[in-house]
Amino acid sequence: MADLTVIFRTHSDVEADIVRGLLETHGIQTLLTSDIPHSVFPLTIDGLGEVRLSVRSDEAEAAERLIKDFRNDVNARVVLIHDECAKLESALGYRFHDRGLLEHALTHRSRAHEDSSGGVSDNESLEFLGDAVLGLVITDRLFREFPDYDEGRKSKVKATLVSAATLTTVGERLDLGKHLLLGRGEEKTGGRQKPSLIADTFEAVVAAIYLDGGFPAATAFIEREFRSALDNVRQEGVTPEVTADHKSALQEWLQARGRSLPEYRLAGSSGPDHQKVFGVEVVVEGNAIARGEGRSKKEAEQKAARLALQDLRSEA
Repeated sequence: MADLTVIFRTHSDVEADIVRGLLETHGIQTLLTSDIPHSVFPLTIDGLGEVRLSVRSDEAEAAERLIKDFRNDVNARVVLIHDECAKLESALGYRFHDRGLLEHALTHRSRAHEDSSGGVSDNESLEFLGDAVLGLVITDRLFREFPDYDEGRKSKVKATLVSAATLTTVGERLDLGKHLLLGRGEEKTGGRQKPSLIADTFEAVVAAIYLDGGFPAATAFIEREFRSALDNVRQEGVTPEVTADHKSALQEWLQARGRSLPEYRLAGSSGPDHQKVFGVEVVVEGNAIARGEGRSKKEAEQKAARLALQDLRSEA
């Protein structure tokens, strides 16, 4: 390798190996040397003083730029783990023994794909585990708290409680979107507001708590986040259809097709104050496409969103 330039120095063989892997992933061949005479090492070394990485002089500028970008990414992650994670732990009501699990749960595949070192894993495996843990806890709650419900009714309630729409609502309440670790492309396309990403991340967080604190910790967390929804099921006249978050589902459907977000406007009300019924229209790109009614504006909005989604799907 002729015309070499030293572009990186360190006393850590591990750090040298990481940087070497980063550069060679981008097609830049490196030469690893140390202070020991006649030592040129194809792999890592240990305890041999300063370690230097050299590359061809015409690739030195590109190599230094890659290292700088990598350091910026690492620094950003360190700030998240030591500062932002504390805020999220407060919202979750759970303090991690291993914050690396929380970081893993927040890492979207777009971030992992952009990491050239190969040391970043996305949260998809955690989503899979979290889905199972969440399903078991919710099933247990329904079994214990609603013994009079038959199997079919319990199944419908469970399907609503663990639906993507409901998980998005819970995730938004916890402000998970703010803490997501996204790739640059996903960031630019509004990934922090995408319902599907928030719902998936919530499942991954459930798994992270389960792995860090065991089943009791995961159960306590899910119980806190779903207690109000479970209590709503008990209320007379409240069905899975009413408790479902059709607004989030409609927003996700529209975003996936590059369309504008829906707006909701009050279209009237009737009845005495203690039994008032509200009418709400859902408006998409200036057109009122559905109307819902309910005893609260929120309920009317959900019904309007459900009807709008049905109509849009039938037209697609």
